[in-house]
Amino acid sequence: MTTLILALVAGAVVGLALGGLGGGGSVLAVPALIYLLGFTPAQATTASLFIVTLTSVTALVGHARDGNVAWRTGLLFAAAGVVPAMLAGTVAGHVPQSVLTVAFAIVAAVAALYMLRPARAESTGTVHPGKAGGAGAGLGTVTGLLGVGGGFLAVPALVGVLSLPMRRAVGTSLLVITVNSLAALGARAGTGTHLDWAAVAPFTAAAVLGAWDGKRQAKKLKGNTLQRLFAYVLLAVAAFMLVDAVL
Repeated sequence: MTTLILALVAGAVVGLALGGLGGGGSVLAVPALIYLLGFTPAQATTASLFIVTLTSVTALVGHARDGNVAWRTGLLFAAAGVVPAMLAGTVAGHVPQSVLTVAFAIVAAVAALYMLRPARAESTGTVHPGKAGGAGAGLGTVTGLLGVGGGFLAVPALVGVLSLPMRRAVGTSLLVITVNSLAALGARAGTGTHLDWAAVAPFTAAAVLGAWDGKRQAKKLKGNTLQRLFAYVLLAVAAFMLVDAVL
């Protein structure tokens, strides 16, 4: 396959994940950029932030129109992660690529296992500012260091820690991803990382279109089915990257 076709296919899959699940775009984008398009881990994480930022904004608009974004909670959660994301983003360029790959695989595996846990009862209780701040700071650090928007971790945190209903957690996650990704991308702007825009541009375009379709398709599937399917994909990606880094 040509680079263009690979970029379009991978971008569409990333967009479907973000639009349907409110996360997972970076977890799929980074390995796709590395193993399909030949990016280095540093290039892939930076390109992923750019792709996910634009795609998340697109998906966020659709979920906001449906009233599925908890703006106050999302902004508090995201604000707590801005500084950690920027600090971790400046450090990322000095971390060995093999370490970034292993760390990414471990985070993806942990997130997948969490998503496979039995569903917990959803609540619409009041969000505690301390919980939102702590969860947001941790997510911001992961975003800056590993180049992931954090949605695949944000959704479980918004449901399990902050007690948002699943549908609102998905929409709110997109707000968190957008803010964290912008902060981490800003921190990497001066690192001099070269990106192949001939691959990044079509990847991003396909992801944006895929996000709209992902939102529509999510309404046709049961949430548990979509979540479990995505978790298994995450486990497969994590296993592949871990083996590749170790061998």
